Amino acid sequence: MASNETHHTLDRPSFDKPVKVLIVVAPYYKDIADQLVAGAEAEIEAVGGWHETIEVPGALEVPSAIGIAGRLSNFDAYVALGCVIRGETTHYETVCNDSSRALTLLGLQGLCIGNGILTVENYEQARVRAEAKGQNKGGGAAAAALHLLALERKWGGSRKGVGFVPFGDEIQIAGTSKDPGIA
Repeated sequence: MASNETHHTLDRPSFDKPVKVLIVVAPYYKDIADQLVAGAEAEIEAVGGWHETIEVPGALEVPSAIGIAGRLSNFDAYVALGCVIRGETTHYETVCNDSSRALTLLGLQGLCIGNGILTVENYEQARVRAEAKGQNKGGGAAAAALHLLALERKWGGSRKGVGFVPFGDEIQIAGTSKDPGIA
């Protein structure tokens, strides 16, 4: 059983500039989500960071919210929180796989994300993993995001403008232009 194993944890990173973290949580199982958030908040505050928490309907919406924030805000790191408990249908696999894959892709695009979306067989497994004074998977997800941010800052900071980012509120459709000389 995982709770009986000893795991190595990295020392908490330190920062010379302020840290601003967005916590995105799917509170479908509200008491589990509250514990995950408490753990994440404590970890962020332990490094002197500032955080904002937003709620989304479900685990599949967590990556979308982080993607939107990554394009339109100035957060340094992101913590994805929620809980998916296996049910009687294949929906469990879809939600687990797609939310995890989407978070990984956002991370590969340069966002510093800690994934704390629990994927468990039953409620008791979720409760044990979420407890802020226990396994503290919310705190672990925040720690992961902070460690990635520390690496980003060590290696030169973020590179805004990588990928497609529209200018302001302007959306341009392929093949259209405000310049009459351009088709």
